Amino acid sequence: MDPARLTRIDETSWRIEPSGAMRVPGILYADERLIRDMDDKVFTQTANVATLPGIVTAVHVMPDAHWGYGFPIGGVAAFDPEQGIISAGGVGFDISCGVRTMLTGIAVENVIPVQRALADSLFQQIPAGLGSKGAITLDEPQTEAMLSGGARWAVEQGWGGAEDLSRIEEGGTMAGARPDLVSEKAKSRQRREMGTLGSGNHYLEVQAVAEIFDAGTAKQFGLVKDQVVVTIHCGSRGLGHQIGTEYLKDMLPAAEAAGIALPDRELACAPINSDVGQRYLGAMRAAINCALANREILGHFARRAINQYFPETKMPLLFDVSHNTCKVEDHRVNGTTRALFVHRKGATRAFGPGHPTLPDDLRAFGQPVLIGGSMGTSSYVLAGMAGTEDKAFSSACHGAGRAMSRHAALKQWSGRQVSDELYTRGIIIRSPSMRGIAEEAPGAYKDVSAVVLAAERAGLARRVAQLRPVICVKG
Repeated sequence: MDPARLTRIDETSWRIEPSGAMRVPGILYADERLIRDMDDKVFTQTANVATLPGIVTAVHVMPDAHWGYGFPIGGVAAFDPEQGIISAGGVGFDISCGVRTMLTGIAVENVIPVQRALADSLFQQIPAGLGSKGAITLDEPQTEAMLSGGARWAVEQGWGGAEDLSRIEEGGTMAGARPDLVSEKAKSRQRREMGTLGSGNHYLEVQAVAEIFDAGTAKQFGLVKDQVVVTIHCGSRGLGHQIGTEYLKDMLPAAEAAGIALPDRELACAPINSDVGQRYLGAMRAAINCALANREILGHFARRAINQYFPETKMPLLFDVSHNTCKVEDHRVNGTTRALFVHRKGATRAFGPGHPTLPDDLRAFGQPVLIGGSMGTSSYVLAGMAGTEDKAFSSACHGAGRAMSRHAALKQWSGRQVSDELYTRGIIIRSPSMRGIAEEAPGAYKDVSAVVLAAERAGLARRVAQLRPVICVKG
């Protein structure tokens, strides 16, 4: 993207001035290098989102942004409850895809002697890959209960512990879920997929804490240099994708009936208060519960595998946060607190210190913000900052962001080449697909360190700790 197309606000903030049908500006948070590396479609899609009815203040774009379906990935947009819209493309197909990080208290030097065996055990116990299915099979009543209860349901079934729930968004259960509005096809896709990672950029990693940036917050978060954590990145699997696919089809005629002029068919949406809008919200919230339950189950499986080698390890949950959602949240707009429908697509909620929804022992420090890198680079733990609400509705980046397509990555790397190169750096990769490893080659992603530094300088979230991969189970 040519920075000359933008108005520069400061070192890490840029503005797309309203033109044509745009109702609000676009605000991009990135340094100049990251702006230049963004594809031009990010500009176009941001401007398109800014034309939608009921949009409030601005479309915000995170430093890891790249083009997506309708909305840019890394896009944040909030809508007025009465005049605004809900867009399946603004949530994404992998509804409630997110990241959870668990502490272990284990020194990385104690993991190295069992690194290969532990990698094999995690790979055997956690199904990964396209269409992967696990040992759990849900009948119809169990599926309904899972879609209503989320992680709380998983805990009740014996996967995970009740102490996890306060460290999960929404306390582990998204209110307002309507399993009855989820199609039988979507439900059938999920009955054998609970407790599975899926494919693409989903993973489970054993990571070492490589650097501490904020000692006080790291101590409160339980992060200690040279100890390992376990991080899981996945979402609502086939169910979420099916919901997105079906409701996008319903939203096109709904937008036309409401007189909404769409600059791009991929921006299919419906008025929040319309029948389609309300049905999608109910189904989407059920998919959020599916993702929360899935990550809770995967966390249980990971604990079980780690305990085979380190039986005294408790592995408390640091946090579990989603980055493909639309949620009703209270935010200040022009000095007045209002309830808004906040779409975050490839963007992470990042509530600052003092937010009432945060756990008591974390509230003074801000919400943990979990940022995944590629399997050969760093990941990060950030924390929400004071004032981020005024920046981007309390939002931050979600990862490194792709720098090239999967097709382009396949032309440049082979899976064996990537796996062997990472092994020489002390990183063991396990995956059912060599093609998938090539598609997810570290070089296919932006520099995650530059992304999180830009997020910090922009006032979105501050760096707490850097993590480096030791073992990666990759979808």
